[in-house]
Amino acid sequence: MLDRIKAFINPAENPDLTRAHEYQRQHLPTLWLLGKTGAGKSSLVQAVTGESDAQIGNGFEPCTMTSASYDYPSEQPIIRFLDSRGLGEAGYYPDDDLDFLSETSHALVIVMKLGEVEQSAVLEALKLIRKQKKIQHLLLVHTAVLEYTPNERQRLVTHQIEQVTKCWGKGVNHVEVDFCAQDDEIYNEAMLFDALSTLLPVVSLMVDKGEHSDLEEQNFARLEKEVLWYSGSAAASDLIPAVGLVSVPAIQGKMLHSLANQYGVEWNKRAFGELAGALGSSVAIQYSVKLASRQIVKLIPGYGQTVGAITAAAMSFGTTYGLGRAACYYFYSKSKGEDVSPDKMQAVYREALKKGKAASGYEKD
Repeated sequence: MLDRIKAFINPAENPDLTRAHEYQRQHLPTLWLLGKTGAGKSSLVQAVTGESDAQIGNGFEPCTMTSASYDYPSEQPIIRFLDSRGLGEAGYYPDDDLDFLSETSHALVIVMKLGEVEQSAVLEALKLIRKQKKIQHLLLVHTAVLEYTPNERQRLVTHQIEQVTKCWGKGVNHVEVDFCAQDDEIYNEAMLFDALSTLLPVVSLMVDKGEHSDLEEQNFARLEKEVLWYSGSAAASDLIPAVGLVSVPAIQGKMLHSLANQYGVEWNKRAFGELAGALGSSVAIQYSVKLASRQIVKLIPGYGQTVGAITAAAMSFGTTYGLGRAACYYFYSKSKGEDVSPDKMQAVYREALKKGKAASGYEKD
């Protein structure tokens, strides 16, 4: 227990943390974007990340012979976008892209500009992807929909749905959007984010909807992506054999140290004691017991390396996100010279824990 407390207050160098960070980067939740040039793929990435077109263009790097990937944020990534740019070129096959995604939590997004009749390259690629049976989740995004009257739009949307359904072999979820709507707004933005969050749950937390009840929430939104990165690293450490019991607290300790610095709060034994006290003994005991028990479960032959590791990863993601969210509330209050409400802090933690587990992508219904 004392070692765990030391890991929170002054995390030491740990080779397992490097392994966890590397494993996380290799297994980033990935949205595979399939569509013709000009369909709106870059606009979709920009909508999700909030980055400019120039930054997105510079961020994409070749990863296979015909595709490029974009990790966001670049320094502490929590999501990857894969853009197959070889569509329509002679000899394009998605095999390399599928191999690249084989170890990744991934989903396929078909982007089709409404009224673009020639979609044979996209449809042929989709047929090949279906045969591989490696992709389970698909979303069809119709773009530039406001260029047509409601009747024309319905006809064109129906046609695209029929084309994709025929190639996919079953019904598909779809959403109609327009990235050129007035006042820099995205038509059907909420529906788009909801649909993407269903494919990759982490999208639900990384997208800043700008709805903040107070300055504390606004400050957390600025740091949320960093908290998500640490949460992903903690989850990744539980997917690596014989790693987790020591690395998870160390990762969380580094997160708390970083967050304290950004709020201008000195991170020491006293601050740790106050934070832990505000969270309450029940939360601390529950955290310690569950951390130890899920590491023991991972040791069960077969089960531990599959279901046990996945369950542990979901919990580590959730507890790290919950701890980061509660810590931000604590650090904000301290930086403003305000009293910390234990009841509020515990409520913040429990709500964030629930959201984090759901957004981890590992929790099963």
